Amino acid sequence: MTKAALLLVLVGCLVLFVASFGGRFGLFRQITLEFLGPIQSFFTSISSGSNSFWDDYIALWEIRDENKRLRGMVDEYSEKLNEYTEAYFTYIALTKKLNYKEKESFPSITARVVGKDPSYWFQTVIVDRGENDGVVKGMVARNEKGVVGQIIQVSPNYSKILLANALSSAIDAMVQKNRVRGILKGSGKEGYILYYVLKKADVAVGDQIVTAGIGGIFSTGVPLGTVSMVRKKQRGMFQEIKVEPAVDFQRLETVFINLTEKLVWESEMKDIPEEDL
Repeated sequence: MTKAALLLVLVGCLVLFVASFGGRFGLFRQITLEFLGPIQSFFTSISSGSNSFWDDYIALWEIRDENKRLRGMVDEYSEKLNEYTEAYFTYIALTKKLNYKEKESFPSITARVVGKDPSYWFQTVIVDRGENDGVVKGMVARNEKGVVGQIIQVSPNYSKILLANALSSAIDAMVQKNRVRGILKGSGKEGYILYYVLKKADVAVGDQIVTAGIGGIFSTGVPLGTVSMVRKKQRGMFQEIKVEPAVDFQRLETVFINLTEKLVWESEMKDIPEEDL
């Protein structure tokens, strides 16, 4: 402690001692109080500030700890919410698939999509069903929305499906409301294009396109998509018709492989050489 600080303390003690006496030192006592007041106020403010700072510091750490605890709870509940949400949507999807399978009369097996072929021309998916499950080349794959595609390659435990929207795919189709027929060709991410529909035919945006059933590969009336654009060119006989697929090919998880449509197809096509199929 420096001499100045020590002197200040001694003066303060002397002032306090004198201030403790009664009114016989009235004038001096008033002077003392005037001197002592600012000093006491200064130390009181420092003490109050220190206490306030310490209280705020302790409260800040408590708030930080509480925030960490609350963030942990939020993360935990968010994870549980995601699990419950996923379980809910899985339940909804499985319920739709079950209702579809119960409603449809054709015998089928369920296959899970395990891989995708990203090639431009042959857009395919691989499913976990094969020859050991009774799957053969040519069988049709569907889901609750409509036509998914056709089996083009089979191994003992896996099969490859050519998607209906692949550029190399073509399906006999018709406008459901008036049975106007055409050929629905895949257009990749663009969906479908319906060819060979005459200009005079009544086709409008929103019309449903379904399978025509010609050739026996697909049954009649299976959903394919919805007309999204119609344009009648000045030249030519046919309309330009774009179709939005009923099936979301980007989100395929499971499909139903029809075990009967291939049998019909085989019976009608058995006399044609394999290289012509």
